[in-house]
Amino acid sequence: MKEGKLIVISGPSGAGKGTVIKKYLEKHPEDELSVSMTSRPMRDNDIANVTYYFKTKEEFEKAILNGELLEYAMYNGNYYGTPKNEVEKRIKKGINVILEIEVVGAMNVKKMMGDKCTLIFIMPPSMEELKERLMNRGTDSMESIKGRLDIAKKEIKESKKYDFKVVNDDLDKAVSELEDIIKNNII
Repeated sequence: MKEGKLIVISGPSGAGKGTVIKKYLEKHPEDELSVSMTSRPMRDNDIANVTYYFKTKEEFEKAILNGELLEYAMYNGNYYGTPKNEVEKRIKKGINVILEIEVVGAMNVKKMMGDKCTLIFIMPPSMEELKERLMNRGTDSMESIKGRLDIAKKEIKESKKYDFKVVNDDLDKAVSELEDIIKNNII
């Protein structure tokens, strides 16, 4: 059986990476989005082992010490990470696994997995368009949007370390490019 591929997708908040991935997976249900582990409490709309693998802070720290994660980070007082065993199991079954993670996590996965993973960066068409998308969400203050744009500039500089870049200026075109990369260009 042919092994699956590990595809790591990053991009700034507002670039549309989640939407691109969702549309791609609708067309390719044989591929899967990795389920992350977290120490944050479950919310009403969460489903255990679907939304996240929920662990206590102590269980998460034990997983870190035991080398059970491909990558992890602390965000807003809670741990988030990618369970290595789950990803490896799916890849061995021939399933392509997509990780939607931030740039630092992506670099850590690349260090650990080397050529066994492909990094894809979803780019906004422009910083102006990114600002407009963030403002149109209506979920963030102007101060928060400014912070997200500052982070986006840093992330975009890091995009040169990625194997591929996809500009999300047209959703169908971006999904098609992602499809082409995953199905045709990754060896």
